[in-house]
Formats: sequence, structure tokens, C-alpha cells
Amino acid sequence: MTQSVPDYLSPIQWHQAVAVSREQCARIFRDGGTPADALLAFGLNAEAGANWERVVDIVAAEICAHPIKRAA
Repeated sequence: MTQSVPDYLSPIQWHQAVAVSREQCARIFRDGGTPADALLAFGLNAEAGANWERVVDIVAAEICAHPIKRAA
């Protein structure tokens, strides 16, 4: 189960980020990748012994860390 919603985020933003993270991690998994490969794909440092559940949370947090640019 994923971690609870961080205090600084709206629940909607967090759940959408988790959904995107799961989708992208599933693609990497289907292609034979490891959790470390998923972290590297998002430009994050690979953690030794990280499992898929932890990686999904890390990637979701990374997605939420950067504000989305709005179109003009």
C-alpha cells in the first residue's frame, strides 16, 4: 500500500501522481527492468534493495516535487 498523502499536497494531486508512477513503473517492469532501472529512468539515484512499492512512492514524490508549467 502506498504511503499516506504528504501534508503539503492535495490528495487529488498525490493520487494522480501515484497513478502515473504505477503506469510508468509497470512499463519498465514489463520490459524486464528492475526497480533501480525505474529510478534511473526518472533521473533519480538508484537505491540498493528498493522494491517496486517503494519506487512507485519515490517516483510519485518526484512528480509532485516539480510544479507543472501552464500554457499561456
